[in-house]
Amino acid sequence: MGRSKRSPMAHTLATPARLRAQPGSSRLRPPQEIWQGLALPLLVFLLLPLAALLWRTELDQLWVHLADPIAAQAIRLSLQTTTTSTLLIVLLGTPVAYLLARREFPLRRVVDTLIDLPTVLPPAVAGLGLLMAFGRRGWLGAPLELFGIEIAFTSVAVVLAQVFIASPFYVRAAAGGFASIESELEQAASLDGASQWQVFRFITLPLVRMSLLSGLVMSWARALGDFGATIIFAGNFPGRTQTMPLAIYLGFELDLNVALALSVILIACAFVVLMVVKWLLGEGGD
Repeated sequence: MGRSKRSPMAHTLATPARLRAQPGSSRLRPPQEIWQGLALPLLVFLLLPLAALLWRTELDQLWVHLADPIAAQAIRLSLQTTTTSTLLIVLLGTPVAYLLARREFPLRRVVDTLIDLPTVLPPAVAGLGLLMAFGRRGWLGAPLELFGIEIAFTSVAVVLAQVFIASPFYVRAAAGGFASIESELEQAASLDGASQWQVFRFITLPLVRMSLLSGLVMSWARALGDFGATIIFAGNFPGRTQTMPLAIYLGFELDLNVALALSVILIACAFVVLMVVKWLLGEGGD
């Protein structure tokens, strides 16, 4: 019998495998130092603005600047509004996350896209949309004004803007946690006589606690840093709607040292939040 011939395509597909098997094939891969050099420009670019902020900030006078009335009011309002908005996100977002992760329903892809939309919308568009919906002449704002309820340019508007911008981060993390649970665990608890609420409380929630916590802190951090939606929908009124990012904007014109001090606080909060999230995700993956 004649020796079978291999097609050129089979030879081409087999070539990478043979190269990987050869001892000298590692010479075809760029050394690690080359990849480190290619990664350096972006890392330096990301580090430079943060280092410049820290360098220009008078760290020994940091608490003095933070005690400024404008800064103190902005910090207090930011903590109050982000706490409220985070609680609302957890209460309203958990059912949505569970629905997306565990149920099939009509227009599911549309709902899934709607959840992600605030993360890609320009914040100014989000603020303008909220104003058109809840402003004095908005769809819901006008009827509410008949009952003496005003939302736009109040602290309530700050909370609503934060919920709109930050909720996708929690919903995504929670949905990922719910989707990762083996259904057999819940089914076993149901067969043992547990109600649906008991299964959710004693089986489901403990298994997804790390995902929920990571989504919670990410949402809080995103709400803390919102600027565009807040300034359009809530305005920039000290003591009423001026959060830390808005105070930085005002401080850039009035007192640069206060703006720098608030910027350092926000950088520290963001860094700590990201480290906590990475730790939580690492713990959840163990």
